[in-house]
Amino acid sequence: MFNSGTATKQVYVASLFSAIGGICFGYDTGVISSVLNMDPFKIAMNGTTTLSPLEQGTITGLLLAGCFVGSLFAAPLAESFSRKRSIFLYSIVFIIGAAVQTGTNGYASMVCGRAVAGLGIGGLSMIVPLYISELAPADIRGRLIAFQQFTITVGIMLAFWVGAGTQMHFDNEASYRIPLGIQIVPALVLVFGVLFLPYSPRWLASKGRYDECLDVLAYLRSHGDKTDPRTVSEFEEIKQEIELEKAVSITSYVGLLKGTVRRRLVLGVLVQIFQQFTGINSIMYYAPTIFQQAGIDGTSAALIASGVNGVLNVFATVPAMLFVDRLGRRKIMMIGAMVMGTAMLLCGIVMGATGKVSYDAAKQTNVVFMGDNKSASYFCIVMIYFFVAGFAASWGPVGWIYPAEIYPMAVRAKGTSITTAANWLFNFVISEICPVMLASITWGTYIFFGCCCFFMTICVFIFFPETKGRTLEEMDQVFSGSVWAFKDARAGSIPHTTAVIDQEKGSMHKAEL
Repeated sequence: MFNSGTATKQVYVASLFSAIGGICFGYDTGVISSVLNMDPFKIAMNGTTTLSPLEQGTITGLLLAGCFVGSLFAAPLAESFSRKRSIFLYSIVFIIGAAVQTGTNGYASMVCGRAVAGLGIGGLSMIVPLYISELAPADIRGRLIAFQQFTITVGIMLAFWVGAGTQMHFDNEASYRIPLGIQIVPALVLVFGVLFLPYSPRWLASKGRYDECLDVLAYLRSHGDKTDPRTVSEFEEIKQEIELEKAVSITSYVGLLKGTVRRRLVLGVLVQIFQQFTGINSIMYYAPTIFQQAGIDGTSAALIASGVNGVLNVFATVPAMLFVDRLGRRKIMMIGAMVMGTAMLLCGIVMGATGKVSYDAAKQTNVVFMGDNKSASYFCIVMIYFFVAGFAASWGPVGWIYPAEIYPMAVRAKGTSITTAANWLFNFVISEICPVMLASITWGTYIFFGCCCFFMTICVFIFFPETKGRTLEEMDQVFSGSVWAFKDARAGSIPHTTAVIDQEKGSMHKAEL
């Protein structure tokens, strides 16, 4: 089958600009870890300088609950309203939530603002990878979707440094209102910029707007030349796939449970759940607390260490963008999981062996004191840095790439919506249990996430087929092989003889999961 290998600068610009939605997600993720440790913020929330683990978890988790709901509602909007217009709408929702957070005058308004902002982020986190996947040529699709993760890391980095800066220079409400208010800026840029982006060519085709589909493909692939052979070939492939899917009626949610689509749904959900059980958001949401446990004295010092962590996160994402389409998704996920698992286990083991756990009555939590053992403290911090680098170069981008590219057009928005909702659901779970785990089992938290990473490595090796270099229309072939993906990986090829859709009969092959 044809494998598109052409891309103009327009496809890069459209992909990178739409990925600004990732800055909203990343900044909001990073800013809350700084704000939660600011005394003026704590006083504004409950009148004291202490937030209980439950209060911290709820402030963090309400955004994630909103993300869960927003990502589920994104599917019907993306299908009927278009990918482009849905990005515009969810950006407006995020701005409203961010504004409420910035002007918060108490705990109730803060959690409400977080929930509304979550609706916006949840929708953007589902639609942006979907939109980019439908714009991108097969040979650089992973790189372009990875823009989403890159902008997420940029947002996290900016949030850490803004939070550290305002805490150092302000001792009043400005210390938290400025960081919370800045998140509105990228959303405003996206609101106005998305008006100039093209519609998804595959969405246009799904609505029968084939002339417009060809116009957009030519714009993205061949500088507007609608007679370019590769552009015409891709257009015909998209058109044939759309017509086949309409013929076999796999446009409803029930279609996600049929044939190989069911297998794709399971794997897509697992990718998103696994991404959360790496433990990355335990680091991102509660970084200052974690660095203090690892031996850095003082809130400001912990925030600076978190800022360095944010810079590393950005730079470590770049290799993934460069090599994900060359090395493939499977190898990157397995290598990344092993690096993360090793770093987490070593951090937990050293912290447990050298630190002393005691109860801090003021903070109502167990705390690990590393004492004068600076070598052990620095080793734990380095391991956290290794963990973040491993995530940024692997599961960070691939966790969004894999689910966005595996579904048939007819149910792509629905499938991506469900997998993204799974991400946010378990993100919420982790955000709720992480402060409790850090407060109770302390260094055991790292052991737990380290073991999860090694379990993920085994699952990817056994079950996850390689998708690099395949067009979206060829994913039926990718998932028509054995459910034991390592057998196809050893063979070095994807079976082309087994068709999932019988074009003559117009029926879906009921492949077993």
